[in-house]
Amino acid sequence: MGNRLSKIATRTGDDGTTGLGDGRRVRKDSTRIAAIGDVDELNSNLGVLLCERLPDDVRAALVSIQHDLFDLGGELCIPGHTMITDRHLAQLDDWLADHNAALAPLKEFILPGGSRAASLAHVCRTVCRRAERSIVALGDEEAVNAAPRQYVNRLSDLLFVLARVLNRADGGADVLWQHDRGQN
Repeated sequence: MGNRLSKIATRTGDDGTTGLGDGRRVRKDSTRIAAIGDVDELNSNLGVLLCERLPDDVRAALVSIQHDLFDLGGELCIPGHTMITDRHLAQLDDWLADHNAALAPLKEFILPGGSRAASLAHVCRTVCRRAERSIVALGDEEAVNAAPRQYVNRLSDLLFVLARVLNRADGGADVLWQHDRGQN
């Protein structure tokens, strides 16, 4: 891999196309590139979240997820290739169950907010949902493995739970939606 990234500015995309991992060139506004870009944006937002003070177990999970997202982007970049597996899904399920078990059940909807770290987790959650929509749209046009779609679906749930965890780790609580705030 050492020489693969030695030349960043190749100018091959000046015509509005980009290369896939299988060597094909596609338009930069294609559904596949949009999905790859949304996954990349999610990974970048996780990088911002990782700049915050986080519990060690949350940090370790997020770092692992960043690597998974890089693999997921690679899978999307090489049509027909598989990188995300049931093992990745099971890990998300385990983290979700572990973190959710420590939280009180929700009786109201919550608003994105609270601590800075929790707010950033909510931003990641919404970007993750967009990535999921992009992967679904790609699947309507081309064959896409189910695991990437399942991964981002479960990841958005985990990010919601982690936002709640991070509010508590900061000494705060969920920001509850006040459904009756404007009524007498």
